[in-house]
Amino acid sequence: MKEIIKKLTECFGPSGYEAAVRSCISAELPKGVEARVDAMGNLIVHKPAAGKGGRKVMVAAHMDEIGVVVTHVDQKGFLRFGNVGGVRLNPLMGGRVRFADGTIGVIGMEKVDDASRLPALEKFYIDVGAASPGDCPVKVGDVACFHRGFEQLGTRMVAKAMDDRVGCAVILQTLKVMEKSPNDLYFVFTVQEEVGLRGAATSGFGVEPEIAVAVDVTLTGDTPECPPMAVALGAGPTVKIKDGGMLAHAGVKDWLMRTAENAGIAYQREVLVAGTTDACAIQVSRAGVPSGCISIPTRFVHMPSEVVDAGDVEGAVKLLSAALSHPIDIGGEKS
Repeated sequence: MKEIIKKLTECFGPSGYEAAVRSCISAELPKGVEARVDAMGNLIVHKPAAGKGGRKVMVAAHMDEIGVVVTHVDQKGFLRFGNVGGVRLNPLMGGRVRFADGTIGVIGMEKVDDASRLPALEKFYIDVGAASPGDCPVKVGDVACFHRGFEQLGTRMVAKAMDDRVGCAVILQTLKVMEKSPNDLYFVFTVQEEVGLRGAATSGFGVEPEIAVAVDVTLTGDTPECPPMAVALGAGPTVKIKDGGMLAHAGVKDWLMRTAENAGIAYQREVLVAGTTDACAIQVSRAGVPSGCISIPTRFVHMPSEVVDAGDVEGAVKLLSAALSHPIDIGGEKS
């Protein structure tokens, strides 16, 4: 999966500008599947049930990444910018961004009076090599993503936009390796998750699934002096119990855990204090959808170099494939 993760993470795709990511995924789809793009830009791939007695299931991963948007070009050609999604301030200084036309910019920062405190976003600017507004290749409203190449460090993979291109890679690989399923499956590559779960809200309404599973990243608790969290790289994908936006449906959570245990797949139990996934929006779509989430442990989320473990990614594919390949029992609970 290394090559497809590399391709996906190196695509340009801030929220609202996911076309390159969508094209890359479309080119990798197995032959014979039904695919369409809805009005929001979500890529919806349908794998019909092979047989009867299955459930209508939606599996979602988001294509977009965090980024920045130009708000002003000053008289010397420097760009002021706002955030697109949850941009962290501490890694900004000296970082690079890439605009849709390929223009590269370097992030600088004004002098600050108190070096012990993070400055506000307004203190940062982007240098694209322009000397005046007239020779600046970038305009107000242009959007950029952070610019970092893919690297491999042993079993670890490092790239920008692992959140959530690694989730896209997991469901794409599941589509490739899973031969038949009794369930009617909709694999949805969503847009605009980072700015409010917008693609999941509309596609969840349109697909109208009986059950939903998001595949996304989650934080870890295995780096020096980090906030306590019972998740570590290399210990398997996680099954979400709760995050900052949702309580996973008890039946869906138990189904995923039971599947992992029966198949001998290592997994971790996830409680995420802040942040959420597409499952949050799908869960409250229409009259409600029993929803859960499989997560990939990721270090340095929403930073230019996000780190995942190859074994966790492979484990997520095995878990998702095993869960979808058989009739689904989530019990009688509907809420």
